[in-house]
Amino acid sequence: MTAALVIIPARLAATRLPRKPLADIGGKPMIVRVLDQARNADIGPVTVACDNQDVADAVRDHGGNAVMTDPDHASGSDRIQEAAERVDPDGKFDYILNVQGDVPLIEPEAIRAAFAPLSIAEVSIGTIMTELRDLEFRDNPNFVKAVTTPNGQGHHRALYFTRATAPHGDGPLFHHIGIYAYRRGALAKFVQMPPSPLEMREKLEQLRALEAGMRIDVSIIDSAPMDVNTPEDLERARAAYQTS
Repeated sequence: MTAALVIIPARLAATRLPRKPLADIGGKPMIVRVLDQARNADIGPVTVACDNQDVADAVRDHGGNAVMTDPDHASGSDRIQEAAERVDPDGKFDYILNVQGDVPLIEPEAIRAAFAPLSIAEVSIGTIMTELRDLEFRDNPNFVKAVTTPNGQGHHRALYFTRATAPHGDGPLFHHIGIYAYRRGALAKFVQMPPSPLEMREKLEQLRALEAGMRIDVSIIDSAPMDVNTPEDLERARAAYQTS
């Protein structure tokens, strides 16, 4: 496997869970839990892209690498791009892997799965999805659906992402998980483009890439890592670490 620069964006401000990256989970801040899992994926060096010194200090206190980025970035992708330029200004790494900072239970195998579609030369961005089996979430707009078709090479090609329940008819639905592996040039191109019409309508940043004709392929993983967005999510994550 070709090495990638792994970057975890961490924004301190969160309305539903204040100071979320620093929330304690089993004796470590959440951002450090994610850092540990990203390291265990063994894809390449891992950096946390921060907008606050407290987060940077927490990462460094646990032996991690952190870089300060502009607190006013509009998106995680912009933060990732700035961090990549700071950490690797000479462009040594051709691939950038974006692991969200609020998935402390992410499995290393799931992180590697996002990188796998880049083995196909025509793919600009790799990501992951899992079958949505719980009927409670099929119509929930917070569970983004990936509309895909098999690419014949072990993954799926993304046709669309939506908050609606799609595609219609019999068959599985797939929940998209927002971990992205970019070719370096694709990330640079992506952040230079303005938000696209469907991106703004669905509030899904990845649609900007599809509308621009960039190819996104998707690996299927067995189960979805739980995002931590609320105090209730945090308690479930803490309970999961206590039982593991």
